[in-house]
Amino acid sequence: MASSLRAGRRLCRALGPGGELEAAGLAPPLRARLEAALATEGAAGAADPRPLVPFRLLRELHEHLREQGSPLFLHELLEGSEIYLPEVVKPPRNPELVARLERIKVQLANEEYKRITRNVSGQAPRRDGTLADFGRQVRSVKAVVIAIFNFIITVAAAFTCTYLGSQFIFSEMAARVLAAVIVASMVGLAELYIMVRAMEGELGEF
Repeated sequence: MASSLRAGRRLCRALGPGGELEAAGLAPPLRARLEAALATEGAAGAADPRPLVPFRLLRELHEHLREQGSPLFLHELLEGSEIYLPEVVKPPRNPELVARLERIKVQLANEEYKRITRNVSGQAPRRDGTLADFGRQVRSVKAVVIAIFNFIITVAAAFTCTYLGSQFIFSEMAARVLAAVIVASMVGLAELYIMVRAMEGELGEF
């Protein structure tokens, strides 16, 4: 936080011999403190050697000029002056805290890397999804086998029923066999259509 300013030439000249502040009748203690402040150089190691004047001295000077009714204004004296902002010294960081933050950064980076490469690496899917993938494959194969078995049983049953039932209509075996083949073919085509639609629906879910 700023608590002083770098005095400009105007303020130094006004406080010197024959300056404007000499005619203002400054109190000796106030004048002595102002001269002492202007006699010192800037902060050690600073690039600007201009002296630093505390704000409290400037307040006292302002009050004195106002009490004396002086036509001289403080802002005129501060022409060319600049507020001095001391460099903020950062406290040293705790080494334990720095080490802990570094470990957390490394851990987060590793987790992010694993998340990104989870679908690229071949080990993670085999380790995590072996049983689930195998179960889905078994269920899929089982469903296909059952569908084929049902198709064969349905076609065979349609053929048998038509062959046995057609004996009341046809007396010749060739006609009965032909009728059974036609009915079994129609039932087989209907079952095949339903099975294909069901398999398309299952493939669409993957």
